[in-house]
Amino acid sequence: MDKILIVDDTPAVLQALSLLLEIHGYDVITTTSPEQALQYANQLRVSLVIQDMNFTGDTTSGEEGKDLFYQLRKLDPHLPVILITAWTDLEQAIELVKAGAVDYIAKPWDDQKLLNTITNLVALGKANQASEKLERQQAAVEDSRTAASNAGLVYASSAMQRVVDIAVQVAKSDIAVLITGANGSGKEKIAEVVQANSQLADAPFIKVNCGALPADLIEAELFGAEAGAYTGANKKRIGLFEAANGGTLFLDEIGNLPYSGQTKLLRVIQTGEFQRLGSVATIKTKVRVISATNSNLADAIAAGEFREDLYYRLNVIELQVPAMAERLDDIMPLVHHFLPNRELSLSAENVLKSHTWQGNVRELENACKRVAVLKPTGIIEAEDFAFNEQADNAMQAGSTKPSVVEPTKEALEAAMREHQGVIARIARHFGLSRQALYRRLDKYEIPY
Repeated sequence: MDKILIVDDTPAVLQALSLLLEIHGYDVITTTSPEQALQYANQLRVSLVIQDMNFTGDTTSGEEGKDLFYQLRKLDPHLPVILITAWTDLEQAIELVKAGAVDYIAKPWDDQKLLNTITNLVALGKANQASEKLERQQAAVEDSRTAASNAGLVYASSAMQRVVDIAVQVAKSDIAVLITGANGSGKEKIAEVVQANSQLADAPFIKVNCGALPADLIEAELFGAEAGAYTGANKKRIGLFEAANGGTLFLDEIGNLPYSGQTKLLRVIQTGEFQRLGSVATIKTKVRVISATNSNLADAIAAGEFREDLYYRLNVIELQVPAMAERLDDIMPLVHHFLPNRELSLSAENVLKSHTWQGNVRELENACKRVAVLKPTGIIEAEDFAFNEQADNAMQAGSTKPSVVEPTKEALEAAMREHQGVIARIARHFGLSRQALYRRLDKYEIPY
């Protein structure tokens, strides 16, 4: 309900205006005090103000009302204010209308004219607010798209847009960010978006794959080592935290960091201090940590494989990057990015959109690279990608899962209920391509 604030020193005026407006569906707030009026305007979502010009007995100068008007304008330049007074000063009225007052009405007022004015102003205010909100949203989207483009992130889906929007927003702070998502979904690119839009954009940005750190050299890799600290250490070694001092450290695949490394990592995140291996001297560092994982860290914590206290240090803000199956609108923009200036047939586009992409963007990139080599010229056809149902049903290389078992009608119906009809998830559940799943749904006359 639209709130209208009425400020007048005469209780009878407040009562009459309140009755008139409440009958017509407005929420009315009244006060005789300009000071109280400013508090209401500051604390409540007021749609319009009707204010008198004089609030002290025997005062007719209008200076009190003029002062209140300018304070209201200072508080909210877009708040509509109707001035109403028994003492009309034409010169003052012209000044305040020029300053933004929407109307200057003499007492006694015409009820219908006042109602019409209020109705139009409230409607106009709503339209302006909606327009301004849309403009802000469009500007924010444009800013985030520019930020993503500068980081080399290609996308068109609303699912990815939401991730980018949050990434740009959290980039302004120095809090720790945990980026989660399947292998090849683009977690590193999101980390680059955060870095590029942070206050540390020009500071060091050090990336490290935690899963690739040798267990016996984790401490040396992260914190450095003095010469002679271990076999083969012929000279002083600068660690990753020291190299990233004043900037950002991106810890990729943090779920693969051994437990001993997690303990050492927690200490430096908590204290900002560490010692090089083989040294007792304490080094202070200030580093923003962005981490990423394709693991379910909650399961790892339950299994005793990941420290819960470290998890909460790393996961102040979590950005979940959706898999390709949840962002199908990104497929063709990515294909055109990986295969610039190449033309694809409609059948080729269809087969790309129906493929399961278990390897996500990385699998798509590899497929495009393969086509670029095997068919360097001409229109790219569906068969050039060498996709077929057997390949689509196969698991990723290295999987030990058995071949696909033909699902029954009952199994399909149960999966439809479990996955709420989301075809991509149901297809993955059975290890089928979308096209293969659609054929089976049609066969058993299961609606989708």
